[in-house]
Amino acid sequence: MSKVIVVGGGAAGMMAAIAAADVGHQVVLVEKNEKLGKKVYITGKGRCNITNDSDVENLLAHVVSNPKFLYSAFYSFDSSRMMDFLEMEGLALKTERGNRVFPASDKSSDVIRTLQNALRKRRVDIRLQTEVTKVLAREDQIIGVEVACQGEKHTLSGDAVIVATGGISYPSTGSMGDGYRFAKQTGHMVTACYPALVPINVKEGYCKELQGLSLRNVTLKAFLEGKCLFEEQGEMLFTHFGISGPLVLSASSVLGGRNFKDLHMEIDLKPALDEEQLDDRILRDFGELKNSYFKNSLSKLLPAKMIPVMVALSQIDPEKPVHEVTRQERRHLLKLCKGFPLTPEGLRGYNEAIITKGGVSVKEINPATMESKRCKRLFFAGEVLDLDAVTGGYNLQIAWSTGYLAGISIE
Repeated sequence: MSKVIVVGGGAAGMMAAIAAADVGHQVVLVEKNEKLGKKVYITGKGRCNITNDSDVENLLAHVVSNPKFLYSAFYSFDSSRMMDFLEMEGLALKTERGNRVFPASDKSSDVIRTLQNALRKRRVDIRLQTEVTKVLAREDQIIGVEVACQGEKHTLSGDAVIVATGGISYPSTGSMGDGYRFAKQTGHMVTACYPALVPINVKEGYCKELQGLSLRNVTLKAFLEGKCLFEEQGEMLFTHFGISGPLVLSASSVLGGRNFKDLHMEIDLKPALDEEQLDDRILRDFGELKNSYFKNSLSKLLPAKMIPVMVALSQIDPEKPVHEVTRQERRHLLKLCKGFPLTPEGLRGYNEAIITKGGVSVKEINPATMESKRCKRLFFAGEVLDLDAVTGGYNLQIAWSTGYLAGISIE
């Protein structure tokens, strides 16, 4: 039986500790916060989107960075196994639109409580308000960690260490990039990091005019020098600084690290209609309101808040009678509906980012075990690795799967 030290009491760390205990190891879980799962607590707006109830191929298809690395982890512990585990531990679950899985209570605290009970049942030694300051290795092999607790430092000896410290998103939860420091101390490469699943700043002033407007069933596209980098249908929201919401968060994961100077975005407000169908629809609306002014003719086509902005962008005289709107003007309106223009200026900061893009290079980690190729008996799991996915429960599943695989792979 080995003594395993798990650094970090988030999703990956809790699962790693549970898995290591299940295969017979003595486990110490070290967390610098006053409680476990601080970031899990705020996920899914406090509801905790635990996972996505779908097969491994679908899980992999929604991973943005290094999906192939996750084959072993996902096949070892997929979403159905995570759901089975939680239900066996007494947590009722429900599945919502898009196969998103939540606790039936809609309370993330119930997920954390379930995991805490599972840890205690397995007699995991949980050390709260204890900060790991250094990972200790001798001749490229782990011998333990240095910890600080109540102002005093001491050494915690161990046969293996799992680093599951998260990234640098939501620093208020304790994610300060400690794992990157440990990785560098032990000779690992850390790739460039960016905020991910984060709102986007937009140049156009009309976003502020549209603040609070939520759009459903629209398609958001992002282009770099004419090449489409992102295209997805769903929900989004206008804010005082730009755009947010599920679609935008997913787009941000693709755009991190790009040169925003050459980027532009478009919203297809009517993705269910092709241009001909939309033209027919506009003509029909105009026909019913042929004696109205143009500014009063768009109420069936667009949300009320969007009409003044669209009228201004169309450059059609607001007081023009609808029956006088030319075919060319109508075509321009149509193009705006199919490609409402946005100029992204950059991503919002880490304090608003759900996850971090980048991290410990997966080239230096064995995908079958999560063990370092540079330092024996040192393992990495979760967001500290250069792995990220779009919204929908996929990032938490990365944490559960990599944490589980690390835990069971210690000999």
